Amino acid sequence: MAFVIWSRRTMSHQRVRFVEARTVRTMVIIAVIAMILAALALGIAIGAAMGNTHATEEKAQAERRSYEIDELGKISATLTHLEPRVGQLVTQVNELQDFEAQLKASRRAADRPDIHLVPPLPDNDDESPLDSAGGPYLPPRRSPGSAAASPPRPASRSAPASAAAATDAEGGPALPARLCDAQRATQTGSAPQRLRRTQNALDCLDSTLNKLDNAVLAHYASYMAFPGRQPAPAARFGSPFGNRIDPFNQHLSFHPGMDLVAPTGTPIYASAGGRVIQAGPHGGYGNAIDIQHSTGMVTRYGHTSKIFVKPGDLVMPGQKIGEIGSTGRSTGPHLHFEVIVDGTQVNPKHYLALFKPTPNAAS
Repeated sequence: MAFVIWSRRTMSHQRVRFVEARTVRTMVIIAVIAMILAALALGIAIGAAMGNTHATEEKAQAERRSYEIDELGKISATLTHLEPRVGQLVTQVNELQDFEAQLKASRRAADRPDIHLVPPLPDNDDESPLDSAGGPYLPPRRSPGSAAASPPRPASRSAPASAAAATDAEGGPALPARLCDAQRATQTGSAPQRLRRTQNALDCLDSTLNKLDNAVLAHYASYMAFPGRQPAPAARFGSPFGNRIDPFNQHLSFHPGMDLVAPTGTPIYASAGGRVIQAGPHGGYGNAIDIQHSTGMVTRYGHTSKIFVKPGDLVMPGQKIGEIGSTGRSTGPHLHFEVIVDGTQVNPKHYLALFKPTPNAAS
């Protein structure tokens, strides 16, 4: 089959051209192939363009994810840092609150008499009035006076520091404290914005904790230096503070501390933090340890068999400083414990009552 095509080169010369069908098919096929190739090329171009767009978006998403992961890591690290600080602060505040409550209760009870009754003489010479007693022989006090009955208090020499602190110039309007709003930080905005606000809230909390730490630290330091922790938790109470019958000469005498009875070698712990000012032989106290505390008070530990500290050493509350013995003027192994305020021995019972007894303490 042939097709007739008119061809006009000029209006005066016309020529007839004959084209075979297979030639047309060949041309169509070539055209279709060309279109397919063009479409393919276009598809490749579009695909490449879209691929670049997707790659850009994926890269941006990857960068956002990396940023968010980094921010979450920082937040997690901040929380890890803050959590133990909050726990420690809560513990310290609870201890201070308990201590303050005990101190107030002690002051309310201060008007009650605290006269130690003299124990009766034994029925016969074989009976000892008290087991494991001792200490220096002092004349009896006609009345225990305020030193025995008054509630625990720091030594008066620490008062000037408090007065000086109270006179520092301060002032300004009283405004409510600004809180670190962590809840609002996570309510609105994009993920990066919420992360930034959360980190800012945590930074605010960190700053607040620093201020609270500084405020609590001063009170807690005084608390740690305040005597009253049981120096021999494994011991039981023996001869108390006050007038008594002397275990050696059976005369009425004054006992300036309290005895804690336990076997030789039982650990002795510092009742509060402070500096050792005496460690060694001390008259009727035998081998004794004196610790001066920042409050100005002194605690004394007498009749020790072993001493693990020396003058000038700084000790922490509950630190092992020696072992119970029967050195000096003593009838048997025990710890003679004193609390001294402004040079005068006061009843240690009031101070021991301010602190929770340890589980293994005996009475």
